[in-house]
Amino acid sequence: MALTDISKQMKKLMGLMLLIGIIGSIGAAETESFHFVDHLKQLRGPGKPQIVDEAVVFTASSSYRRVGIAFGHEGFGKIYWFKRFMAPNENAGPWIKEKPPADLYVDSGILFFIYAIPEDLKGDLEYRLIIDGLWAKDPINPDYRVDPASGIIKSVVAIPYIKRPDSPNRGKEGALTFTYYALPGETITVAGSFNRWDPFMYELKETSPGRYTLSLPLPPGTYQYTFFHRGERHLDPNNPIRVYTREGKAANEATVK
Repeated sequence: MALTDISKQMKKLMGLMLLIGIIGSIGAAETESFHFVDHLKQLRGPGKPQIVDEAVVFTASSSYRRVGIAFGHEGFGKIYWFKRFMAPNENAGPWIKEKPPADLYVDSGILFFIYAIPEDLKGDLEYRLIIDGLWAKDPINPDYRVDPASGIIKSVVAIPYIKRPDSPNRGKEGALTFTYYALPGETITVAGSFNRWDPFMYELKETSPGRYTLSLPLPPGTYQYTFFHRGERHLDPNNPIRVYTREGKAANEATVK
């Protein structure tokens, strides 16, 4: 095999491995991971939080040992930890006997955390960082406010209004309404914790060309679900609430009131 062919194959595999690694770190924003990969690859260094799709991308310098983040709407009671972004090394040496070179990735200088914007969040997103064990405001975000009662400094991200059409009707009592878009004439089903993940039980109806819907009566509670199309699982792109099932598979979550 020519050296140029080996180089091309190596770059493709590097890109795939990078994508898999980042998807594993993103979690809540899983189906948009391709957008986040491109965004992180274009960064020259840590900077002010940026809104990408329906999530906020937070970054910090990888010179810190550990960085966490906690949010005001959660009472600063839950800490999420940043991940180290390892970028592909364009100068990595050639592969020998199918073994990747030791310097396949290099430290990009960036720690990152991607937070899906909660659907019920109104106004600004307040947060505080935990940098190497100490609470702090975000040193690279100039936007912050001081709590007049406690004197605590909170970093702030202004959240624009986001229209999320056709997401499950969490406000409707006694039912969830599911919507999926595909080519006309397809078979779309939905499965979840409400039917032991049976992918054949509930089929969506094509109410207009390419638009499939199903209203499913359910008792009050929180449910996990996913769509099935042509034998493959698909997350709901219009529902930002993503979780992992007990089996470790990604799913959406919705609540019946």
